[in-house]
Amino acid sequence: MVGPGRPPARAGAWLAGCVLAGAVALCAAGPAAAQAGCRLALLLALDVSSSVDEAEFALQRDGLAAALADPDITGALLGQGGTVALAVYEWSGRRQSVVVQDWTMIRDRSDIDAVIARLATEPRSYDRFPTALGYALGFGATLMTRAPDCARRVIDVAGDGITNDGFWPRPAYANFPFEGVTVNGLAVLGADPDVVDHYENELRRGPGSFVETAEGYEGFRAAMVRKLFREIENRMVGASDAPLPPG
Repeated sequence: MVGPGRPPARAGAWLAGCVLAGAVALCAAGPAAAQAGCRLALLLALDVSSSVDEAEFALQRDGLAAALADPDITGALLGQGGTVALAVYEWSGRRQSVVVQDWTMIRDRSDIDAVIARLATEPRSYDRFPTALGYALGFGATLMTRAPDCARRVIDVAGDGITNDGFWPRPAYANFPFEGVTVNGLAVLGADPDVVDHYENELRRGPGSFVETAEGYEGFRAAMVRKLFREIENRMVGASDAPLPPG
């Protein structure tokens, strides 16, 4: 029996067509050229669904900017072992996913500052659509196909609620190109009591994947610092005596 938001496998072509129709501009550019020495392609997804008010949106986007400027994260991004490719998009409804920062190689502090400046100047894309997490993941998978050729590929999804529109994450994973892609979550507590369970059991995907939590949007910056550090350094909790950055 197929549950709510979980269409059968035969709907795969339809699912792909729906999301790809909203991402045709991404496909038109074709895959990015291989980037020698790229250790990580990191795609950050921010929730702009109707459950996120303007004050929370500001805390989320400013929190990401502050996390990127944090010395621990700057050091991790610019550390030895290869460069990091970074992109950012906002997501909400079925066809309301929008690229905020297209793929850029982080080679020095000026590259980080350019991303932070873009976050500060780009207006919010949408504010009145529901939470279509499956569609958002399909958009992310499409965008990831254009990423530079990197040793690891990670999608980092932040949000404060469960899927309430369209198909759920599992059909997205079955019908979009997620091979070799890890999906982590940042669950923002307070709006939906089921958000952590949804992110743990539906969203999280791949070996070493994890879900970080934020105590409301006031705790977003600290949670994003912890999350980015783990993703960039490719660390498993308990695998090293080195501490994570303080929250």
